[in-house]
Amino acid sequence: MNIRQQLEELEAQILDPKASFSKKSLGREVFEEESEVRTAFQRDRDRILHSKAFRRLKHKTQVFIAPEQDHYRTRLTHTLEVAQICRTLARALRLNEDLAEAISLGHDLGHTPFGHSGEEVLNKLHPQGFKHYEQSVRIVRFLEQRRSGQGLNLTAEVIDGIRNHSGSNQAFSLEGKLLKFADRIAYLNHDIDDALRANVISLENIPKEYMEVLGSSHSKRIDTMIKDLIFTSLDKGEISMSPHVLEAMNGLRKFMFQNVYLNPVVKSEEDKISHILTELYHYYYEDLERIPKHHLSIYDNIKAEKEDIVCDYISGMTDTFVIKTWKEIYEPKMWK
Repeated sequence: MNIRQQLEELEAQILDPKASFSKKSLGREVFEEESEVRTAFQRDRDRILHSKAFRRLKHKTQVFIAPEQDHYRTRLTHTLEVAQICRTLARALRLNEDLAEAISLGHDLGHTPFGHSGEEVLNKLHPQGFKHYEQSVRIVRFLEQRRSGQGLNLTAEVIDGIRNHSGSNQAFSLEGKLLKFADRIAYLNHDIDDALRANVISLENIPKEYMEVLGSSHSKRIDTMIKDLIFTSLDKGEISMSPHVLEAMNGLRKFMFQNVYLNPVVKSEEDKISHILTELYHYYYEDLERIPKHHLSIYDNIKAEKEDIVCDYISGMTDTFVIKTWKEIYEPKMWK
């Protein structure tokens, strides 16, 4: 019995019967021999962690665009906080930690530069629309290539969890369902922290009825939400929160949309973002040969429409690369 098989046996001994077991994974689109030392979900986690798309998250906006200070969250730090919360929840509920972590690390790979503001622009430009969770799946299935035309070749459980982490979509695994809560717990609390740092809100602005239920500090709110989800879900075969904590969390989310996410000060740069991304979209759409050859080579083995190729390229850019590229194309250069 090799190390992977020992780990699979350990899962069978300690995980909840309704957890996802590596040995019983629905498998990959392209067959691969199993590893001697890592389970299927551990391999998925490692492939995401070592991908270029994951590294680019460090220069993509979470909420505050191009902050000058170092302590504001980026899409990468958000992802790491989600993964930490998801692992804590999975361990306590005896679910598969490796699967929960893999989904967490991959869930936002498809996010555009400038966060949801960039996503809204591409959603308007692409004839069929653009959703970051679908783009995340597109990245792991096709664009982030380990082998020609194959993508990362992740398991069905990880791909499903990534695709269904947002909106009303529902993952089929408990680990995938767990991510939806972990994502919300993470972004609500760290976005409050960043909004306080930016003086967009103050603690006095946050409705007292939510603070009384969840807690008045960053760590206390996270602790309350995590414990409530654990003790409400434990041995139930489903993922849920108690009604009063869920109501407070949803109320806090509504407050954040009204006072932070849709705040005119926070969104003050959106017109510029829309202008830049729209110009880049039309620039590349007019002539695909303007896109670097190493990116175009991806489509040698993938069928894609013109608008897909342009959105793939632009959505993969970091905030800083977008601005640099736009300046190189449209900003007049000084005569030397």
